[in-house]
Amino acid sequence: MDTCLGLALDWFRSIETSEEAELTSTEPEPGGADDVDGERSGHDVDVLVVGGGQAGLAMSEHLSERGITHLVLERHRIAERWRSQRWDTLVANGPAWHDRFPSLEFVDVEPDAFASKEQVADYFVAYAEKIGAPVRCGVEVTAVRRNTGAPGFWVQSSAGSLNTRFVVAATGPFQRPVIPPIVPPDAGPVQIHSSAYRNPAQLPEGAVLVVGAGSSGVQIADDLRRSGRRVYLSVGPHDRPPRRYRGRDFCWWLGVLGKWDADTPPQGAEHVTIAVSGARGGHTVDFRALAGDGIHLVGMTTSFDGGRLRFAPDLGENITGGDASYLRLLDEADAYVARNGLDLPEEPRARIVGPDPQCVRDPLLELDLADAGVTSIVWATGFATDYGWLHVDAFDENGQPKHRRGVSAEPGVYFLGLPWLSRRGSSFIWGVWHDAKYVADHIVTQQGYLAYGADTSGAAI
Repeated sequence: MDTCLGLALDWFRSIETSEEAELTSTEPEPGGADDVDGERSGHDVDVLVVGGGQAGLAMSEHLSERGITHLVLERHRIAERWRSQRWDTLVANGPAWHDRFPSLEFVDVEPDAFASKEQVADYFVAYAEKIGAPVRCGVEVTAVRRNTGAPGFWVQSSAGSLNTRFVVAATGPFQRPVIPPIVPPDAGPVQIHSSAYRNPAQLPEGAVLVVGAGSSGVQIADDLRRSGRRVYLSVGPHDRPPRRYRGRDFCWWLGVLGKWDADTPPQGAEHVTIAVSGARGGHTVDFRALAGDGIHLVGMTTSFDGGRLRFAPDLGENITGGDASYLRLLDEADAYVARNGLDLPEEPRARIVGPDPQCVRDPLLELDLADAGVTSIVWATGFATDYGWLHVDAFDENGQPKHRRGVSAEPGVYFLGLPWLSRRGSSFIWGVWHDAKYVADHIVTQQGYLAYGADTSGAAI
């Protein structure tokens, strides 16, 4: 039996008398208290969690601990994006001791090692089994609407409809790959998003331009270069932390320095990427070293015309900005060691910044793709959210969720798994677990208010 379905069936049997219970296949008018089961209080579950990744599972654990009936609907498999939307050699960017939930360690991964993408996906499947999460896979939520004249929400899915009192949107930020409309699709080169990249063999022979200098772009460019390809890497503004310093991983340093708990990003740095890698045992990203290995660095990609790509003259500025963030963290780490009298080995060589390579001193501002033999472009340019299924008043004029620590502007709707949901660590595995605890506490509080003065049918008086 499929793991997801097996877990979900236990939940279905606990609330229905039929052994073949499932979501109803009819589509009633939203708002009826008896859409699915008039014998209960008009709601099939207290909480519907949409998404079976790290956010949805964290939410399920905290809801179960509080005795709240809930269902997790996942349109694919648990942690599907780790399996099918990541390149073959990807590993986690944080060490196994750090990037996990509190009550389960990775199996067969050393604490300071970096789990492969399959090991991460397997970890979440094991976690779902451990907590008995009521997950049903292969079910896509297509619409959520507030009931009219009755509490809660009506939910339509590929398996039918149901009613719920609360909805948690735990689909995360990686819903819709973003490719800037710079190079027309028929311009010649094969164009793919980083989420579609698997390995060098899937691309046609020839040089490759990788656009984006965050963790994905850097690692994909390195992967391609190691396969023998000529690679151009378009570098924008970024932070560049040390992978390890004075015997501690940068995740540890961000923790003891209180940086994971920052509640808002620095002004002007809301979307600045972080260049860090767990590949090959983990290493500090050094763009000068990448250039020394044969990767040609260019500035931000700005426009395309007549087969020629143009780049901003900002490469040196972006490299310098990354260096500044790197050295700033070293300064703060050294100050922390001195202040606390820690016996951590000094590492003076970490401060050595080599000379700029030729491609930085004399940046390429224009590239004829045909002359350069560029046959592929990999856009490591991030994602956008997609809440087209959530028909509630919970979004601003730009379509972004309106919330405070995941508590939506629409009462009864919650968001989970978004970057900076409550702090810098919110999009990390351990961070979303803590965010889910806050959301679960909020739901419990709301349930307490709703229970006051309730009649026997469960409706508030």
